[in-house]
Amino acid sequence: MLGLFCIASFSKGQQTFYDPEDIQLIEIFFAQPNWDYMLDTAKMGADSYIIAQKVRINGTEFPNPGVKYKGNSSYDSTYRKNPLHIELDHVQNQSYQGIKDIKLSNCYADPSMIREALAYQILNNYMISPRANFAKVYINGRYMGVYTNTESIGKSFCNNNFGISNQTFFKCNPINLPSPLTKSNLRYLSADSTAYFPMYELKSDKGWNELVSLCNVLTNQPSQVAELMDMDRAAWMLAFNNVLVNLDSYSGVFAQNHYIYKDASGRFSPIVWDLNMAFGGFPFAGSGASSMGALSVSQMQQMPPTLHATDTYWPLIRTMMNNDSLRRIYYAHMRTIVKDFFLNSAYLTLAQDWQNTVAEAALADTNKFFTNEQFLNGLTQDYPIANYTVPGLANLMQARVNYLNAHTEFALQAPLITSVGPANPNPQLYQQITFRATVSGASKVFLAYRRQSFGQFQALELFDDGLHDDGAAGDGVYANQLQLTTSVTWYYFHANNALATALYPERAQHVLLSVTASSPPVMPGQLAINEFLAKNDNGVTNEYGEKADWIELINNTSETLVLSGLFMTDNPNNLQKWAFPANATIPGGGLLIVWADERPDTPGNIHCNFKLSADGEHIYISRQDGTLIDYISFGPQAGDVSTGRCPDGTGTYITFNPPSFNTRNCPVGLDEKTEIDDYNPFSLYPNPTSGVVTLTNASGQYTQALLSDNTGRTLASFHFISSKVLNVSFLKPGVYVLRLRDTSGCARAVKLVIQR
Repeated sequence: MLGLFCIASFSKGQQTFYDPEDIQLIEIFFAQPNWDYMLDTAKMGADSYIIAQKVRINGTEFPNPGVKYKGNSSYDSTYRKNPLHIELDHVQNQSYQGIKDIKLSNCYADPSMIREALAYQILNNYMISPRANFAKVYINGRYMGVYTNTESIGKSFCNNNFGISNQTFFKCNPINLPSPLTKSNLRYLSADSTAYFPMYELKSDKGWNELVSLCNVLTNQPSQVAELMDMDRAAWMLAFNNVLVNLDSYSGVFAQNHYIYKDASGRFSPIVWDLNMAFGGFPFAGSGASSMGALSVSQMQQMPPTLHATDTYWPLIRTMMNNDSLRRIYYAHMRTIVKDFFLNSAYLTLAQDWQNTVAEAALADTNKFFTNEQFLNGLTQDYPIANYTVPGLANLMQARVNYLNAHTEFALQAPLITSVGPANPNPQLYQQITFRATVSGASKVFLAYRRQSFGQFQALELFDDGLHDDGAAGDGVYANQLQLTTSVTWYYFHANNALATALYPERAQHVLLSVTASSPPVMPGQLAINEFLAKNDNGVTNEYGEKADWIELINNTSETLVLSGLFMTDNPNNLQKWAFPANATIPGGGLLIVWADERPDTPGNIHCNFKLSADGEHIYISRQDGTLIDYISFGPQAGDVSTGRCPDGTGTYITFNPPSFNTRNCPVGLDEKTEIDDYNPFSLYPNPTSGVVTLTNASGQYTQALLSDNTGRTLASFHFISSKVLNVSFLKPGVYVLRLRDTSGCARAVKLVIQR
């Protein structure tokens, strides 16, 4: 149980807007006396925002926020307590603890009023999902009631959790009211992307063709789906939905309330959303394209793990259940959730804690949908709502756990993995080390590993044959060797027998083991910001064909630097905003380009999760312990004009037009000599010049000349005897280099400055 319930472990000294120990105070002030009518009208019209006079969050005021009603079944114009969406930056750039969007649910259809917060608290142990707690909401000084305060799934959420932002992003909810035929089920409809418009909301700038491709593969080529979707996260989502009878989700009649986001590995990751009807608060399982599939409480208690396993209208579930490996993972995840929270009644302890936290605010809430008595008994008693019954949480889950444990495939005996780990816990980079696991009841054992924080896992089979540094053959110890080619390797163990699968850690791939290969830490001065471009209008393009911002780094040492463990940011308040990839290195004296474009990495190309502001900002590089390696604060930047060091790596910053992308800024030092003596027969004047310069060699010898720009690119070559008048009016203002060598072997490199 180590590490579980992490959301509930915050200390009072680390309070955040989603701290589970505190109820937030949110006060909304409208200048309009008919604000409720205006919000209803906006909701029924274009689903637009009404500008409030201000909102006050825990005493901090924000002027002119956008406010609107949200929700489908939980919204009704006759309700006095409707769900709310507050957009703090609707008019002006402002945030509370970095949070700009506030989503408040009204605890509809939930007598206990803690379903949503509890469900997210459980889910956060297994996959990336929003945080949630509670808020007391007042409008124009009037107490509206207690709301669930849930983290918004937007650009900031994806950027913080998936290592990349501005990627293909869909909200999978029907645009209009859903129906058994109108599902957001990732089913292939047509090659024409417009067929998908009614069921999905595009949250990124583009991506419809990628959605069509995903639906096509899920429906028609399911064996290839792992290349397009993170199927482990999908297995966690479906396992969670089934165990908790969360049917207002992909697993229910409308296959809705989930997002898909293309993460840094290039695959879609599912994100669960809207858990206010988990634990049987929505009883409609659906069937095909016509049935609502309403379930009674007893049917929810005995809802099979195989729900929709053969139904073509749930292609993700069908793919999961018809692939032997994926089905085993799905059941392993179900067993883990049940063991962690339900066999030991840990969920009830958490539920009671939530009810104690919210009790005073809930009992004073005269706009809630149930009586005080129903709230107090909501964990154990069933209550009717509309045309169905909402079960008490304990009433549902105690019977459900008994049913699941008796289910044939759920109860299959999986292998048992006990001790695990690398033989050498403190290896050196590029060392080959042995990974071992003690396993009983297995026919195959694998080490699943990856060398980047995002990406697909590779499998290395482990053996118990006495030939792979595993000890004696048949002793239950499985092992094999792996070379550590990056500073961090993430891994878990996967064991199979003829019946079932076991994982270690059981919460893999959300929770992983790791081994760090040591290398000398990067010290200040060894790595430097050599050049950057914050406004790329007509310059070089990245591998995506985009004119993106870039940052050029330089290694000031003669040895290769390992960049894993370093961070880069544009925000001094968040030094660990972006971590260098685990395999990032820079050779001695070499340069490295980091594209500041919020794009995923590709082989040979590194991209960070922020862009540079042409209005001016910061770039910081630091170690995990906070040691600052290098930084620059810069002001407004002109288009296609970079800022860089001269001399490279150590000099002061000057501007370069054109930029010297991925090449030395000053390929030779100013006034650099190639001979030891001080004799210098060469001169050039006037310098600086605006158009014409005279070159002389006092020795009167035949002289060769090479004119280069600050990237080292040759612009002109010529020769002269004694002197030459050179017209350089074709050059842009800037610093250039003349390399001069005569027949005696005397050679010099001198700067030429062009001014206008």
